[in-house]
Amino acid sequence: MRNFSQLYSCLVFCLTASLFAGSLASAAAPGQRDASDDFFDQGMIPQIKITVAEKELQKWRGDIRKYVSCTIEENGKVTYDRVSVKAKGAAGSFRDINDRPALTLNFARENKGQRFHALHKIHLNNSVQDDTYISEWLCAQICREAGVPAARASHARVWLNGRDLGMYGLKEGFDDYFLSRHFANPKGNLYDGGFCIDIDSDLEKDEGPPPHDKADLKGLVAACREGDQTKRWQLMDQKLDVDAYLNFVALELMCCHWDGYVQNRNNYRVYFHPANGKAYFFPHGMDQMFGDANFSVFHQPGQIVSSQVIANPEWRAKYRERVKSLLPLYAPEKLNAKIDALHARLRPVFAAMNEGRAKQFDDQAKGWKDRVSQRAKIVKEQMRNAPPTALIFTNNQVVLDEWFPGPNPGDAKMDEMQFEGKQLLPIYVGPSNRSTASWRRKVLLLKGTYRFEGLARVTGVTPIEDTAGRGFGIRLSGAATTTPPKGYLVGTTNWAPITLDIEVPEPEKAVEIVAELRATAGKAWLDTATLKLVKVK
Repeated sequence: MRNFSQLYSCLVFCLTASLFAGSLASAAAPGQRDASDDFFDQGMIPQIKITVAEKELQKWRGDIRKYVSCTIEENGKVTYDRVSVKAKGAAGSFRDINDRPALTLNFARENKGQRFHALHKIHLNNSVQDDTYISEWLCAQICREAGVPAARASHARVWLNGRDLGMYGLKEGFDDYFLSRHFANPKGNLYDGGFCIDIDSDLEKDEGPPPHDKADLKGLVAACREGDQTKRWQLMDQKLDVDAYLNFVALELMCCHWDGYVQNRNNYRVYFHPANGKAYFFPHGMDQMFGDANFSVFHQPGQIVSSQVIANPEWRAKYRERVKSLLPLYAPEKLNAKIDALHARLRPVFAAMNEGRAKQFDDQAKGWKDRVSQRAKIVKEQMRNAPPTALIFTNNQVVLDEWFPGPNPGDAKMDEMQFEGKQLLPIYVGPSNRSTASWRRKVLLLKGTYRFEGLARVTGVTPIEDTAGRGFGIRLSGAATTTPPKGYLVGTTNWAPITLDIEVPEPEKAVEIVAELRATAGKAWLDTATLKLVKVK
């Protein structure tokens, strides 16, 4: 069963990635490979020496968030003239120029044809909130591998007017060049999410003419606030690429981005693609990720977009499937290999600065490997225990996978298994000679009539005699009864059908289906391929 689940997860991931890529490709096409790819792929760590002349320095001290002109020398070999530089950063990372300021460098603002390894603009992050220098680099890779546009990241050693500022994170900027690498048409509106504000605020528009026209952003806000629920979701589907947004949300929460859009209305960009008029969200400021292994993948506060997307039962179900499909990206062996490669690349640079700092980085890299391993484990547990989502029926039926052991299994044996070509969920009565163990599946059902169907088999089952159930069978958790449920299997049988009728009079209802063995002896099996829910009406 575990091998089957792994294969299934991989197939779902590949299919989802393919579908998402197709959705994005209809409005987007990656740019051609250029010098920036070599720069980031080869993991270059340049020495960047920034010189600001006294006249420009005086202007900069007057307002360090405005551009001034500087000269940059890279690795003592290449010189860039008339580069625009300004300080950047919000409350947590902003530093004065006499400290270790985070910087934006625009190579083409004054010198139109000038590029830094094909890049128009880069950011040099002081990493005061991530002295491991791993977080942004790692999480940006995860995002891009999942199909979400994210700025590529590397590292640099930086000097400012002869003063050694040490190691910095180097990251490409969000500009028309960045957009051209991810979208066939980079001429749409790109908005900066600002500091802890939602999309109904007056967001700064970084790209796209004319400068004061924000009708697309206002249209998305209006769609999210439409009073009629059916019309609201129709409008949102017109204004937002929902599949892309679900991908974005899943990645932010799986990476524990507490300071991103989904959790804090912060550190995000929104791009409206001219081809379809739909919004795409990008992550930003990923310097504090994987901090809390227990960070919830399913709790989503009330930002304007997510609150309405997750209120839609179909989109909520798709979100759960998206989290499931992304799990292979978070496999510890995969992420740990990336961390090992970065450690091998950065350690010599730290050692050249200070051997003590290099040893600290050894410990930090190990700590990161522990964090990603623990996070992968917790996300799987959260998937298992998450509130159910409405099922997506195909031809009025859906196969039910993702069963989990019920509480208090005692000494019953419940190891998933393969036998005679079947994937089985077993329950064997243990040495105590008493089993109430169960396999369970939570589902959210909309108003209607349903029937659970499956095949089960028992051997030597001696039932417990009580009203909760006798032998092996199916019931709903919490359902009050004064007589035993019907259809429980006892003794020894061949593969036999087990069914359960479910009536949902409410608009929607969460139910937990219980497949249990209530016996003093015997064994029982469920054939997972046959477990399905049929919508009768």
